[in-house]
Amino acid sequence: MTLRLGIPSKGRLMDKTFDWFAARGLPMRRTGSDREYAAEVDGAEVELRLLSAGEIPRELAVGRIHLGVTGSDLVRERIPGWEQAVETLAPMGFGHADLVVAVPVSWVDVSTLDDLDAVAAEFRARHGYRLRIATKYHRLVREFLREAGVADYRLVDSQGATEATVAHGTAEAIADITSTGDTLKANGLKVLSDGLIHRSQATLWRAKRAEWGAGEREAMATLTRKLRLS
Repeated sequence: MTLRLGIPSKGRLMDKTFDWFAARGLPMRRTGSDREYAAEVDGAEVELRLLSAGEIPRELAVGRIHLGVTGSDLVRERIPGWEQAVETLAPMGFGHADLVVAVPVSWVDVSTLDDLDAVAAEFRARHGYRLRIATKYHRLVREFLREAGVADYRLVDSQGATEATVAHGTAEAIADITSTGDTLKANGLKVLSDGLIHRSQATLWRAKRAEWGAGEREAMATLTRKLRLS
């Protein structure tokens, strides 16, 4: 039987994924034009599906693909109860980024989550509405702030450049992905000292809800040996 593997459809993540598998004896390549989203792999019973970053967690969650390559941040954010839906097979060593809470540099007395909680309470008392935190990661941020005891805030959805929302006046703070921190600094923002929510990287996942008959299990065992995952 053939395993269905979802991988990023373009850009650096696709290239790095190709390199990762090629280094383990399973070369991949695109077929046809760039618009056809078709690819193939040599040396394994694997059907490649080129998908967007957002599609891969969804397809893993419902079991339409057996395996997928995507960031751990997207899996944790987009799959409720993700540990029941997917299994980590291998961190892949690229696509590193941190999901962090950041506030304006001008908030000189705010450096921790406790400080943020105090400022949020003061902000609501003064303005009559909750301090706004812009993010694309509502689930992860809400869980993180709840565990940290931060209250009196409101998450607002960021459709564009999250780091620009404070300058544009649509939020007072942000929670966003950063690799170097340079973009945050360029927008007058600083990361709270205890504001790291999640360290993400590209990861190979197995979908628990996919069809895993005898043929699929045999193909997976062969792939596991070739990738030296066990």
